[in-house]
Amino acid sequence: MDIAEAFGRAVKARRAELGMTQEDLSDKGEVARSFVSGMERGEKAPTVNTVWKVAKALGSEPSDLWLTAERLMESPARRKR
Repeated sequence: MDIAEAFGRAVKARRAELGMTQEDLSDKGEVARSFVSGMERGEKAPTVNTVWKVAKALGSEPSDLWLTAERLMESPARRKR
C-alpha cells in the first residue's frame, strides 16, 4: 500500500463511519464524485486545498485523516513486506 491508497482508505473509513455516500461527500466537499472515487482507491492524489475541503466535509481536521493514513501505512501487515 502506498500513501495515496492509505489516505484514500482513511477518507473512505471516515465517510462510512458517518454513513455518507460518495455523492454526499462530493456535494459537501465541492469535488467531483469521480474524484472522490479515485481518491478512495488511491488513484487520484488530492491537492492541499482538496484535502482541506474533504476533511471539513467529513467533520474532521486534515491531520486526523493523515494520522489514520499513517497508522494504515505502519500496520503490522504492512511492515511484513
